[in-house]
Amino acid sequence: MLVVKPNSLLNEKNRLILSSLLMMFVEMMLIRWASSNVYQIFFFTNFVLIASFLGIGIGFLRVNQSTSKFYLSPILLMLIVTFCYLYSFDYSVKINQDTGNLNYYVSWFKDRAYPIFFTLPLLFVAIVTTMASLSDAVALSFQQFSALSAYRLEVLGTLSGIIIFSFLSFLQLSPLVWGMVIVSIYLLLFWDTWRLSITFTMLAQITSLILMLTVFSIETNTNNHIWSTYYKINVKNFAPDSYVVNVNGLAQQIIEPLAQRIKIKPFYIKPYEHMPVNQSLDNVLVIGAGTGGDVAIALAKGAKHVDAVEIDPALYQLGKKLNVNKPYDDERVSVYINDGRAFLQQTKNQYDLIIYALTDSLALIPGLSSVRLENYLYTMEGLSAAANHLKPNGIFTIYNYYGARWFGYRLANTLNLIYQHSPCIDSYGMNDDWATVLTISKNQNSLSCPTRWLPQNQAYENPATDNHPFIYLQENTLPLFYVFSLGLIACLAYFSLRSMGGNLIAIRQHFDLFLMGTAFLLLETKSVVSYALLFGTTWLVNSLVFIGILFSVYVAIEIVARTKQFNLFILYGLLLLSLMIAWIIPMSALLSYAPIIRFILATLITFTPILIANLIFAERFSDIAMSTQALGANLIGAVVGGLLEYSALAIGYEHFALIILVIYTLAFSWLIFIKQKVLTLTFEK
Repeated sequence: MLVVKPNSLLNEKNRLILSSLLMMFVEMMLIRWASSNVYQIFFFTNFVLIASFLGIGIGFLRVNQSTSKFYLSPILLMLIVTFCYLYSFDYSVKINQDTGNLNYYVSWFKDRAYPIFFTLPLLFVAIVTTMASLSDAVALSFQQFSALSAYRLEVLGTLSGIIIFSFLSFLQLSPLVWGMVIVSIYLLLFWDTWRLSITFTMLAQITSLILMLTVFSIETNTNNHIWSTYYKINVKNFAPDSYVVNVNGLAQQIIEPLAQRIKIKPFYIKPYEHMPVNQSLDNVLVIGAGTGGDVAIALAKGAKHVDAVEIDPALYQLGKKLNVNKPYDDERVSVYINDGRAFLQQTKNQYDLIIYALTDSLALIPGLSSVRLENYLYTMEGLSAAANHLKPNGIFTIYNYYGARWFGYRLANTLNLIYQHSPCIDSYGMNDDWATVLTISKNQNSLSCPTRWLPQNQAYENPATDNHPFIYLQENTLPLFYVFSLGLIACLAYFSLRSMGGNLIAIRQHFDLFLMGTAFLLLETKSVVSYALLFGTTWLVNSLVFIGILFSVYVAIEIVARTKQFNLFILYGLLLLSLMIAWIIPMSALLSYAPIIRFILATLITFTPILIANLIFAERFSDIAMSTQALGANLIGAVVGGLLEYSALAIGYEHFALIILVIYTLAFSWLIFIKQKVLTLTFEK
């Protein structure tokens, strides 16, 4: 057991808060760092979260808490940071002299990249091991207090870690600043050990922290990366006034002169060619305005006013600085840093032309969900929202580089169902899928349309919906790759538990808490997805939801600490009732309300079960003697919840409330069984 000397730099309360802060800060840092550098987990950031939960759970479940591995955490963390840095790559670009188009190729390291079924398990195990060593420090301090007092301090530290990392991300500060925060916390936690004597372990820890800072410094200063709240951004000049914008190593946008864009990418002007000659462009909306190329074209075509919506402020700033046509300096342009779907729900403007402009975000909504930032734009409801903002003769257009023809057909059929006639279709490139433009109007006769899309009557043409917003998923099922990957993770989780000393018996002893962890993770996911739909998939919305959830946990702890005793039967009844209401009332039903009413209703429907669930957990947790084992069981349950989240790919998100209800009912039933068993044993004695 850890004994803190009277002259220690930190008392035990501060040590628990600080070690919890470090644990959460590192978890969030690894999510950003790994997904920004290792392209193979770019769309699998949930696996990093699952690995983190598993590692933290193992740290609390260790049979022998006195053999802490916290001293290894700086070394393990440095190895992960270095591996991800060496694995990173950026696309390079050159002009194809024959076609005038851009050819992309990657750096030497990607050509030697390991297959995903090597990289994913390697990183998974490395993150589990690192987070387990970090949680050892939390678990050791956790044991010094009563269960509820320790839980309160741990939540305070975790909440502080999220707030600090969110603040640094909001300021778009680089990994070097992240590293400085981590090193500062380590200095405080290790000070009492380091001041006693110089040891090999101490030198290894200090060396590891210096190496980690060096890697972060190289990434920050040498590579000139911009760290927005969504991406690691790198800009490369390839021709006069022309730049390729790489996000997380992938080429996402091109900044180039207007004349060059129109010459080598004629699909950008196709929507204008389908308009009547005298079509007015009094008001134009560009969603996915990026670095301003689409806005510049609209202005050149005579737009009197353009609303430019872009979710990432860093991309907007790059366009303002580097776009030679200076579209964002034009007084006819109004810029909105917002999610496109959220903007459509907030504005009352009507438009002559609405453009969905290459809105492939290449990023997931932060948190345990499989939804990308742009998914809600392309659902049946999202495209209908755009149609509602068109003037009677207004025109709507989508263009993108569709890697598969079926995806373009799905969008075409969605437009066909909304407007009750087929859109114009223009395709360029090999196999008609290099670039595709879909253009449509409420007034079918207002379009000059040489080629219209014809329905193929295939299952994959069915529109995506707000309940099932997975526009890039061809069928409503769990793909075989995910099944294999999730099975692999389940096996790795089991063997990690066994090999790292996790007490599996504790999970059985606290099985109701294990089930609560599973259900709460799904409840958290549903909350994040719901708020993304209602208020936008922006980084700010998601950060506030996570902070709100943790704040609810803290409030529940304080309520339980100040109340003699809650009746768990009544609390479970209220929880099941609130979940039933959340299942009966889909979040999409709130979209028709004004923003303030929508926010109030969403908060009541979403956070009522969250608060009640945490009251139940805090009340149950307060009576437990082996608090670290109980919390570990709860965290391992969260790992199972993270795996179950992928069931949304098959069933959608509306039924999550029912699944959560069932799991909490099982937890309640198990609690009744345990209490009945205890009463029986007492009576027999």
